[in-house]
Amino acid sequence: MKVYIAGPMTGIDGFNRYEFFKAAEEIALAGHIPLNPAVLPGGLSEADYMRVCVAMLQCADRVFMLAEWQSSQGAKAEYELAVKFGLVILFQEGA
Repeated sequence: MKVYIAGPMTGIDGFNRYEFFKAAEEIALAGHIPLNPAVLPGGLSEADYMRVCVAMLQCADRVFMLAEWQSSQGAKAEYELAVKFGLVILFQEGA
């Protein structure tokens, strides 16, 4: 199963990469394939990141929403797309 990770990045120290990589590790340990946007290189515009992330999301079977995802415009858009695509949506504890 391919699991896309969505959550806040902008304005968070280190772009919240720690939480994204922690989630990716847990997903992999459970035998699934993490689709982790935190592996993307720096320097792209927000629009470019969203274009790549939407492509990743389209490949996913499920979406894992990190805590505080509601504070992120991008994560909220990813959530709405996941709903439209009919994907199973999982939430991190406290999300």
